[in-house]
Amino acid sequence: MRQITLEKKVQSVGIGLHKGEPIRITLEPLEANSGIVFHRSDVGISIKAEPSNVVNTQMATVIGNSQHYISTIEHLLSAVYSYGIDNILISVDSAEVPVMDGSGTSFCMMLDEAGRRELNENKSVLIIKKEVMVVDGEKYAKVTPSQSARYDFVIDFPHPVIGRQEYGFEFSKKAYIEEISRARTFGFLKDVQYLRSKGLALGGSLENAIVMDDKKILNPEGLRFPEEFVRHKILDALGDLSLLGAPVIGNYESYAGSHNLNHLLTKEILKDSTNYELRTLVYENEFELAKVFA
Repeated sequence: MRQITLEKKVQSVGIGLHKGEPIRITLEPLEANSGIVFHRSDVGISIKAEPSNVVNTQMATVIGNSQHYISTIEHLLSAVYSYGIDNILISVDSAEVPVMDGSGTSFCMMLDEAGRRELNENKSVLIIKKEVMVVDGEKYAKVTPSQSARYDFVIDFPHPVIGRQEYGFEFSKKAYIEEISRARTFGFLKDVQYLRSKGLALGGSLENAIVMDDKKILNPEGLRFPEEFVRHKILDALGDLSLLGAPVIGNYESYAGSHNLNHLLTKEILKDSTNYELRTLVYENEFELAKVFA
């Protein structure tokens, strides 16, 4: 199974969640073994998508260096990961990836337009060999060994619309598109009002997030799925775990997980080389895994 990049360059424009300004995003092919690289075209710096470059996980996954950063990368990365893209250059002319409609579906459309091209290098996968778990009170995120890739998530919010939700997702590109990609980010009106008072969430609206007051959803169209909230948490987890740098073969499970727990989990996995095996796919073991990213 070969590494994959894009067939051609594609561009789009969307609103930044925090500054509320238009952002141009460009996706371009990269050569084999380049990985996922973000580029700030406004300041001329590049940052590789990997755990060591994560600088903030409070409201989104943010990568950067001592001078500049790029925020809200997880929705785009979930689509890039699910499409099996190993090498890609992602350029933005701002400090954040545009939020689009708050889900991954717009990025899927960009990747469909760009197409996929095989490169002359074999793909590697990261196979989980031991249970690895990180905990924050009752909250946790963990991975366990498995022959496949599965994501199980539980959330429990004291809100009449959300409450306790759980969802299990057997990973594949097709299942991601159908079950996960359209699930939008969500927030509470009181939090949005507070963030705006601090100069943040200026681009947030009912067009790019599910917004709730104390009792109900404010979006007139309602939900896309009965469990849209927990499905979006899986979308986030896919994007966050993509920073491991290779498709993960193993089961992911979380209760009330977050960007921070996902980041801590990636660091914990990589901390001990006995936790995983990085395996290059050759003919005799590639068929079943290749189907996942078909």
